[in-house]
Amino acid sequence: MADARRCRATRVRPAGALAQGAALDDLRYIRQTLENSASFTAVPGWGMVGMAATALVAAGVAWRQPSFERWMAVWLAEAVVALTLAMAAMRRKARRAQVPLLSGPGRRFLLNFLPPMLVGGVLTAALYRAGSLHAIPGMWLLLYGTGVVSGGAFSVRIVPVMGSCFMIAGAMALLAPAAWAEAFMLAAFCGLHLVFGLMIARRHGG
Repeated sequence: MADARRCRATRVRPAGALAQGAALDDLRYIRQTLENSASFTAVPGWGMVGMAATALVAAGVAWRQPSFERWMAVWLAEAVVALTLAMAAMRRKARRAQVPLLSGPGRRFLLNFLPPMLVGGVLTAALYRAGSLHAIPGMWLLLYGTGVVSGGAFSVRIVPVMGSCFMIAGAMALLAPAAWAEAFMLAAFCGLHLVFGLMIARRHGG
C-alpha cells in the first residue's frame, strides 16, 4: 500500500478564477496599449503665451547689457523661468484633463525633450570656452527646436511644427551676422511661443 505521506494533493484553480485572471490581464494590456498610442495633449498653450511674455522682458533687459557674459546670463535666467512656468502650466492642464503627466505619452515627451536641453548646456560651455560666442544664440534655438520636435512626436501635430520653426530660426541665426542674434532670439522665443501658444490654447483646451 502506497505511503500516504508521499501522496501530494494538487490544488485545482477554478475555471472561473482562471477566466477572471485572463480578463484582468487583457484589460491591463489594452490600457497600456491605449496609453502608449495616445497623444500627449497637456502641452500648455497659455503657458507658452506666458513664456513669450517673459522672453519679451528678457530681450529688453539683455539688450541693455554691456557684455556678452551678462547678456547670456539674462537669457539663461529666462530659460529657467520659462521652463518652470511651462512645467507648472503643463501640470495644471494635465490635472484638469485627467491626463498622466509622468507616464505614457507624457513621460516619452519629457524623455525626448530633455536630452537636447542637456546637450545645449554642454555646448554652451564649450562654445564659450572656445570663444565662439556668436554661435551660441543659434545653437540655443536649434537645440530647443530639436527637443520640441522630438518630444512633439508624442503630442499633437502642431507641436513638432513649432519645433521645426525654431530649428529654422536657429539655422538662420547661425548663418546670419552676429549682430542679428537679438532679433532672432526675440522673434523665436517671443513671437513663435506667442503664435503657437494661442493656437494650442484655442484648439487643444488651453
